[in-house]
Amino acid sequence: MDDSEPKLLQRILDPVLGFFENIGTTVSLTLQTVAWLFRPPFRIGQMLAAMDFIGVQSTFLVGLTGLFSGMVVALQSVYALKQFSAEANVGGIVAVSLMREVSPVFSALMITARAGSGMAAELGNMRVTEQIDAITTMGVSPVQYLLSPRLLAGVTMGPLMCMLYSTIGMVGCYLVAVALLGGDWGFFLRSIHDFARPRDLFMGLVKGSVFGFLIASIACRHGYFATGGARGVGMATTRAVVESCVAILVANYILTQTMLGDI
Repeated sequence: MDDSEPKLLQRILDPVLGFFENIGTTVSLTLQTVAWLFRPPFRIGQMLAAMDFIGVQSTFLVGLTGLFSGMVVALQSVYALKQFSAEANVGGIVAVSLMREVSPVFSALMITARAGSGMAAELGNMRVTEQIDAITTMGVSPVQYLLSPRLLAGVTMGPLMCMLYSTIGMVGCYLVAVALLGGDWGFFLRSIHDFARPRDLFMGLVKGSVFGFLIASIACRHGYFATGGARGVGMATTRAVVESCVAILVANYILTQTMLGDI
């Protein structure tokens, strides 16, 4: 009985200690990555390549999901507002919804699914094949060469993908509310003018930047410290995607409550 108590306590504490160890490792590596952003040589080529991978190559996926998100939000809004004879306001309502919540969250989730998993897998493969050790042997900091450009690209491309999502989402809203359901084009534009504010766009852009930072930080952490061959790379990639999605949703609530001034 005495021997089983330490084992039971260990089973309880191991997940808790592992959770905090994971957070500490991520924060420590991210601080190193940020510090290297301000130290020469500046890896412009690496940064542009990371921006292309995270942003440009995600354009089609983000645009496609944005189109259908705008369409379905418009469809739901029209049928809900018809009960109050207020369907003319659908454009403004959808615009605010997209800019504040839908665009930053869903574009970040799409970036996580495509670019976040790719970064974790690429860095993990470099780790298990000792390519990162080779970079260190050549006197180059792997954090500066591999991680800093990805972090900066995530912060930069996050809000741009959010804007793309919102723009194409409003195209989808127009197709449903005006072209499909016969709404008035003038009322559609007027409602956007009456409801949408620069603050709504600013909120979405801030969220997009923060989410991009989280995606890059978490993906780089798991890929950089991957072990155990191909199986370890797969597990690191899975953890990176899951943790990024959870972090995005948690951060979304915190940012929303903060920027709406409710606390």
